[in-house]
Amino acid sequence: MNSQVKFSVAPMMDWTDRHCRYFYRLMSKNAQLWTEMVTAKAIIHGDKNRLLDYDAQEHPLVLQLGGSDPKEMAVAAKVGQDWGYDEININVGCPSDRVQSGSFGACLMQTPETVAHCIESMGAVIDIPLSVKSRIGVDNMESYDELSHFIETVHKAGCDNFVIHARKAWLQGLSPKENRTVPPLNYDWVYRVKQDFPTLTIGINGGITTLDEASEHLDHVDSVMLGRAAYHQPYLLAGVDQQIYQSERSVVSREQVLLEFIEYIKQQQTNAVPVRSMTRHILGLYHAQPNAKKFKRLLSGKTVEIAHLYQWLEQGEALVGS
Repeated sequence: MNSQVKFSVAPMMDWTDRHCRYFYRLMSKNAQLWTEMVTAKAIIHGDKNRLLDYDAQEHPLVLQLGGSDPKEMAVAAKVGQDWGYDEININVGCPSDRVQSGSFGACLMQTPETVAHCIESMGAVIDIPLSVKSRIGVDNMESYDELSHFIETVHKAGCDNFVIHARKAWLQGLSPKENRTVPPLNYDWVYRVKQDFPTLTIGINGGITTLDEASEHLDHVDSVMLGRAAYHQPYLLAGVDQQIYQSERSVVSREQVLLEFIEYIKQQQTNAVPVRSMTRHILGLYHAQPNAKKFKRLLSGKTVEIAHLYQWLEQGEALVGS
């Protein structure tokens, strides 16, 4: 993450694919966008075009990697740099069983030296920013000192950028979904990391749902990350450039966003991309607006066609809300 980043949208498995990110970029030109987590092994052995391709409009764009083998992570990071990503991030926060079985994600907080070795290996082969996304702790890590030790160990290996989800992760007993809500939030620990490591770039994540909350956090840390709030209420991103970045750019309307996304859908259809794989990301565009439920029903029918979206727009601003 560079020093100019103040706001980002979290990496979310099965959600923040390239179509979702393009949709977000229509509302904010400045928000930093992140890929879904991609494992280093998948990049090395899998279909790189399918895993890594994106639209140039998506920049600034972070590739989040999952893995714990320093050599594999270095290879994957180099591929990511060559593919044109602006930053490479290591996932040290995901608590799912699948991730644990691969010895990466949140369980790596228990072995900061492993993360440090990955940072060293990756930093030796790339020259774009490296970052780590973590929790404040995992399982029996109960003290701030343990979090501080993790940050210090990884920083000494060459990482200056951290995004911290202000909750612990429980690797046993809680599902990934429960790990996003059950462990209590502790923003103060993240603020304290910034106080104790003032030269580092520290971002905060977890439980943040509005731009007003984001602005308050920016009094204490360098950047704020929103996840599910942005996915379910995506139009809040339309205010990011003005409220967070003090941009003079006018706020785009929902209708303009939809028109531009329709053009994107038409373009992607020439590549045989199913319409529903794209429209599933815009279900929340009219959240809390008149006829929001009707909009969702339109996109949730047995067939979804571009003509339906044009018909929706033709109903008029007074009907659907602006």
